[in-house]
Amino acid sequence: MRNDNSPPPPESGSTIDPHRPWFTRRSTLVVGVAALAPAALAGWVLTQAFAAGSGSDGQSHPAPLPASHSTLSPGQRDAKPGSTASESATTSPGASTSSPAAAPAPAPAKGALAGRTVVVDPGHNAGNFEHTEEIDQQVDIGTNRKECDTTGTTTNAGYKEADFTLDVSLRLRTALEAQGAKVVLTHQADRPWGPCITERARIGNEAKADAVVSVHADGVSAGNRGFHIILPAKVKSGAADTAKIVEPSRQLGERIAGNFARTTGSAPANYLGSGTGLVVRDDLGGLNLSTQPKVFIECGNMRDAKDAAQLTSPEWRQKAAQGIADGIVGFLGG
Repeated sequence: MRNDNSPPPPESGSTIDPHRPWFTRRSTLVVGVAALAPAALAGWVLTQAFAAGSGSDGQSHPAPLPASHSTLSPGQRDAKPGSTASESATTSPGASTSSPAAAPAPAPAKGALAGRTVVVDPGHNAGNFEHTEEIDQQVDIGTNRKECDTTGTTTNAGYKEADFTLDVSLRLRTALEAQGAKVVLTHQADRPWGPCITERARIGNEAKADAVVSVHADGVSAGNRGFHIILPAKVKSGAADTAKIVEPSRQLGERIAGNFARTTGSAPANYLGSGTGLVVRDDLGGLNLSTQPKVFIECGNMRDAKDAAQLTSPEWRQKAAQGIADGIVGFLGG
């Protein structure tokens, strides 16, 4: 279709008089074009609709209008399909509109002691030396009454048992946690004195510990060397009833004794236990009041120079902690 202003050429058989003025023919042409324009536009719209509607999914889709004919504002034209104008206006560029994925569940603990709880009791407290009045208070241990706690011993050079027991206990906690255990300490020198022996026992009971180990060092005369494990006697008196823990406590003690000797190179005590490294006692409140398998370990004699040299060595204390941990693994992990 021509869209210039020149007169159309005469067609064969035309009745147009070539001698009529050209402007008369132009008026006729303008009228014809004006009549054809709406029909042509309608035809273009239908053609585009059918062309766009033939999608690969076989469904009919309306063709988009040209931008110049759109009734949407610029912000609405830029909106993502399926979103409202207000949503598009408040969504930052590149932001995802999908729901956030649920956080992954934490991985289960791994190791021989996964799901197990161990209570570690660092014997004494270095602050007890400044709180003798408090720790001298008497408490009921079932079989009799004893002091709430004691100061513990020292080496001849003044290295405190309480400092030794805390150091080994912290190392022991690390070793046990590496095996997947939940570890509870009765204290971490985070209190001025104590806790009392009754509270130490209660902490293990309330934790429903699978094993409890109280870490100590002995203070007898020089020449007496080696370690020993203290086991609970069968006691039923007052608040004390150890019947259920005597046998598992012995098994725990035997496991620790064997692993401790192998790891540290230290021998069982030469002054008690007949060389077995195992001793049974009924006068310790921490054992009498326990409802969970529990032992004490005296790692060496702080008053003997040779034992003291080991107890004051960080390398040896690491071995001591590992030996105790290996014993607990052997008891709980099979």
